[in-house]
Amino acid sequence: MTLRGRQHLTRPLCFVIAMIALSGCISNTPDETGRYTAPIGGSPVIANETPYSDALRCMINYTARKPIRVAVGQIADYTGKVESDSSGRKITQGGALMAMSALAKAGVPLVERFDTSVAELELKYANNKLIGSEAGPHGDYRKIFAGSIPGSDYYLVGGITELNFNIRSEGANADGGQTSTDGVKGLGGINAYVMNIGLDLRLVDTNSLEVVDVISYQKQIIGRQIQAGVFDFLGHSFLDVSAGDSALEPIQLAVRSVIERAVLEMTSRLYKVPGGGCAAAIGTSADPLAGPGDGPRPAMAAEPRINTAAARPQSYETYAAATPANDPPAAPQPRRTRVTTASSSRENRYDSYRSDPYRFYSSGDPSAEPSLRRRVD
Repeated sequence: MTLRGRQHLTRPLCFVIAMIALSGCISNTPDETGRYTAPIGGSPVIANETPYSDALRCMINYTARKPIRVAVGQIADYTGKVESDSSGRKITQGGALMAMSALAKAGVPLVERFDTSVAELELKYANNKLIGSEAGPHGDYRKIFAGSIPGSDYYLVGGITELNFNIRSEGANADGGQTSTDGVKGLGGINAYVMNIGLDLRLVDTNSLEVVDVISYQKQIIGRQIQAGVFDFLGHSFLDVSAGDSALEPIQLAVRSVIERAVLEMTSRLYKVPGGGCAAAIGTSADPLAGPGDGPRPAMAAEPRINTAAARPQSYETYAAATPANDPPAAPQPRRTRVTTASSSRENRYDSYRSDPYRFYSSGDPSAEPSLRRRVD
């Protein structure tokens, strides 16, 4: 066989061998494990952590001292952004689940209000005497007792309100080579871009529906692209080689980080955690709640309100016995207002809004306290 004939035979033969090798990865009959092929990969399951997870776990030292039940409501995606191919939303719809996980890391007692469908169905079955007790199917039925479901003291609601693409991008590209037709030519480039997400959460008193704390945070997300290539003629052949790398900070992990940061701030204020109380948990001597531009945290608020109805005397005789007859009646106290003045800004329950929404604080002056957070009374 001539050299030309061998060349024409070698190429199809190599192609057939490659196809046979690839087909060997998949079998038409399952193996002893019931699979046609073994899946690639083997990454172990790990904890879904953020930079604030350790500080949240440190909060258990404070949340275990007094039970304050918190429920989580809807934390929806209000950005309205969807994929260009209509395959789904760009932002996770599980913000409420992330907030529950964050509160659980902090040891905050939770009561379920997000999905009560199973409990409502069980209550319906029990009300119709369809659910038996532990005595067996022919035994007694489950009883419904008043007050068996604990209530919440506060509930957390809010939403993901911002998703801004390409806040800023930078790039550089270059190509060059020899001027001859068959000379070596090459190209290279690097690009970087920044986007951000924003979150608004509020903590509401369940009994009075009073909003006791409001937080608005944002986080920037960075992405990059790097590429390079070489093109050259090698005699009667040519060489074209290119390589690249691209990376984007996970958007949904950024959502989880912002939620955990907000939950950490809210729980620390709710439980009156001193500034820097959990600083060692994230390996810094500064306040773990401080970010770039943050000033000193405001003084912690008063203890959460208690059920005054339970502490009130049950009868007039009890009240009269506890009150000296000669004491003059106390003057009625004026109701607290929400009007903020320059002289009472530190004593008012609500702080003034920040002028710059993309910084935690617009001023480092502790006397100004231009915070978007509200006090917890």
